[in-house]
Amino acid sequence: MTEDTPDSLIPYDEIVQEALRAVVGRVLGEIVAGGSELPGTHHFYITFKTEATGVSIPPHLRERFPDEMTIVLQNKFWDLEVTDEGFSVGLSFNQIPAKLSIPFAAITAFVDPAVDFGLQFQATVADMAPEEHEDAENDLIESGGEDPAEGADDGSNVVTVDFGRKK
Repeated sequence: MTEDTPDSLIPYDEIVQEALRAVVGRVLGEIVAGGSELPGTHHFYITFKTEATGVSIPPHLRERFPDEMTIVLQNKFWDLEVTDEGFSVGLSFNQIPAKLSIPFAAITAFVDPAVDFGLQFQATVADMAPEEHEDAENDLIESGGEDPAEGADDGSNVVTVDFGRKK
């Protein structure tokens, strides 16, 4: 590309983001089709914008995570349901059960540390810069779970898509 390359009239960045979010939907859909049992040592860290349109989480979680939240699907989850637009799942936070509904458009990261796979997405909530936040700690510790950020700096098997627009 050169300075003479015109801005694209085709929204490639949006198309790619949508396609990559469909990977999350397909993976979760296959888990549901398999009886909601995660195969082998697979488990998922899913980060999403809590204020994004369509996100439904209990008020106490929204207060604790006003911008972004990371959940873990590993041992203790139930009622996983997947639609074309997003997913819902039951999780426990400090022994308190909660039902969360998350549109795929709200997801900013999806990681499966068991196989060193991750996807990062551009936030779709306008003008919301990511803030530092603590992990949701949805009753994961007993299984010896890992930190999703470990290994993130080496870039192995992590796909980050960020199309810069020429100004």
